[in-house]
Amino acid sequence: MRSTRALRAAMIGSAALLLLAPAFAHAAPATPAPAAALPEDLVAAVKRDLGLSAEEYLTKADAGQKLVAFANEMRTRFPDVFAGAWLDPAGKPLVGLADGTDTDAARKAVEDAGYTVKDLPRSERALEDQLTQAQKWISTLPEPLAGLVGGAAVDVVNNNLVLRVSNTVEVGGFQVPDFLEGAVLALQPALGSVAPVADNGGAPDDALFGGDSYAAENAEGAFRCSLGFNGVDGSGATVNISAGHCDPNHGAPGSKVFQMPADGVFGPQIGTFKRTNLDGLDFSIIDIEDSADHRFQNNLVRVPGRSPLHITGTADPVVGAPVCKSGLTTGFTCGTINAVNQTVGVGARVLRGGFSANICALQGDSGGTIVTGDRALGISSASNVADLKFCEVATVITTIVGDSPQLFATPINAIIGANPGLKVRTS
Repeated sequence: MRSTRALRAAMIGSAALLLLAPAFAHAAPATPAPAAALPEDLVAAVKRDLGLSAEEYLTKADAGQKLVAFANEMRTRFPDVFAGAWLDPAGKPLVGLADGTDTDAARKAVEDAGYTVKDLPRSERALEDQLTQAQKWISTLPEPLAGLVGGAAVDVVNNNLVLRVSNTVEVGGFQVPDFLEGAVLALQPALGSVAPVADNGGAPDDALFGGDSYAAENAEGAFRCSLGFNGVDGSGATVNISAGHCDPNHGAPGSKVFQMPADGVFGPQIGTFKRTNLDGLDFSIIDIEDSADHRFQNNLVRVPGRSPLHITGTADPVVGAPVCKSGLTTGFTCGTINAVNQTVGVGARVLRGGFSANICALQGDSGGTIVTGDRALGISSASNVADLKFCEVATVITTIVGDSPQLFATPINAIIGANPGLKVRTS
């Protein structure tokens, strides 16, 4: 979802100092923030895309994080029968259990916690074993089959495996090995990563927040992405956490990052890519220039140029949870998580351990922030509608092929885990 060349122009503007002194935290708050704390643009996106009020959105997001914590306990205590946990469309938490020697004890634990049991044929462990087999099978496929299967994921709600295949595959005639019998084939358009952005929508020349625009250069030109979460690294230096594929030099030393207040207009240099990771987890750590340090000392996320959201902590993805992303092209768009811990191919790279949600994201939105409630959840990486210009068109086209817009993302807590000492700015 990175945009192509933008011509270098005059240096733009300086910044006003934000009088914020946010703390740093990883843990999610015990109770959701008041709905009044959400910016109008996010409230409008939640209502438009999810059909939820601000209060319902925050309540459902908080329920998702409580369910994640309970699921982790169940996964440890009852590994042979635990079959996943998710929120249903109404926001009701469900916990899947398979048949086994510990089923009765697990059922009691679920019910004592106030959750509802969903009886399922296979445990999460059994599905994960099948997923591992599927990934090994995909890695050994000969040409031309190798280019047709983009990855696999566990569908926790339907207790099944999903193979993501190219939209050139004729589903009825595609043969899978016996151990994948019953797996669902999900068609997906090609995952674009480089195409022009039609309209930047404008970006301010003061302090920079998650969702604002930036550009990076290589010998061929400049590429535009969205800033991710502001933070600090293990040494206490100010950084921004964005997408790895937004670095046009693919991790080579010295890739400079510039503010881009409008399409084709460069502002001052604001940083340098300090670390770039392309395969597996797609992320980058942007080391902020001393001259721009004060511009990133905030915990804010927004639609470029509009009122911001204050990030209060980090969160983990769970199927059914409501999520919203911010990016320079499409602003706030929202959806529901439909897969976690999945593998998907995007061109020459493979994303692992990510999650997906039915969110529209277009060229330029890469690297931007994904939140659930008011907590940092992930970084935008790839979209099945990235090459289109409007979300309305994307929805129509994907509906025709029996799909929906899908955003693939890297969990923020996975990025933090891969970078000791890294913290997201929170309040």
